[in-house]
Amino acid sequence: MTPRTRLAAASLVALAALGSACSTGASDGGSSADTSADTSAGGSVADAPAAESRQDALAFSDEADGAVPITAASVDTDRKVISTGNVALRAEDVGEARAEVQEVVDRYDGEVAEENTGTDDDGDVARSRLVLRVPTARFDEAVESLTGVADLVDASTTSEDVTTKVLDVDIRVRVQRRSIRRIELLLDRAESIRDIVAIEAQLSRRQADLASLEKQQDHLADQTAQSTITVSIARTREGQEAEPEADDAGFLTGLASGWDGLVTTAVAAATVLGAVLPFAAVALLLGLPAWALLRRLRRRPAVPAE
Repeated sequence: MTPRTRLAAASLVALAALGSACSTGASDGGSSADTSADTSAGGSVADAPAAESRQDALAFSDEADGAVPITAASVDTDRKVISTGNVALRAEDVGEARAEVQEVVDRYDGEVAEENTGTDDDGDVARSRLVLRVPTARFDEAVESLTGVADLVDASTTSEDVTTKVLDVDIRVRVQRRSIRRIELLLDRAESIRDIVAIEAQLSRRQADLASLEKQQDHLADQTAQSTITVSIARTREGQEAEPEADDAGFLTGLASGWDGLVTTAVAAATVLGAVLPFAAVALLLGLPAWALLRRLRRRPAVPAE
């Protein structure tokens, strides 16, 4: 068999393996591509040991071409957490509270990613909603500082451990990149148009999968490096702070309830009186002349019959 024939046969074997790997989906596409690419170097898919885990399969595919195996130990395994917080505040001067929130953001090397501020008829700031991004390492300190900016209404935080997800995406990105490099080697060695078209189709698909994985990787890196805190500031209603704490019983409570009942009764009576008064005035204007006429008719002596 001539070298050219041997190369064409190896390319066809590799393409067949790549075609079968495509049916496994994007989740395990990286390891399948590496195994199929190794067949171009003279190996066979049947020669691969039965891998009990993704790391074992990756190690086998990397050892085939002398590369350093990609395993969980070869990537960053630090704990990765996505933290989010919500802080609701109330202040008499919303503008001043907004400025203090900015001071907290600057103190912890954060940034205001989004802001929605509204004013009243006089142009004064009446409400403000801010979405803050602060380093994850200083998330707890930032939340504690924000709760002291004004009167705290509510505060909550959530944390999600995504270490496994980050590790999985990182490994798949590395495997996919090596798979693309091997397919590019096959493309450089291909001579027939049929082989070139088939290899380019596989290469395009692998590059699209890699782009998708890299977007996931960038998103996770951003979410784990910077935490999100949503701060809402509302204006304190007039007289809200002066209101005493509500008591279920007591003299003052009874007095307040009685006074409220008296006021309510007086308002109801005045309302009824106001509604009836116009009708009473009309009845008086029409009734007085009629009553006088009736009395005059009654006093007139009766005419004797002849």
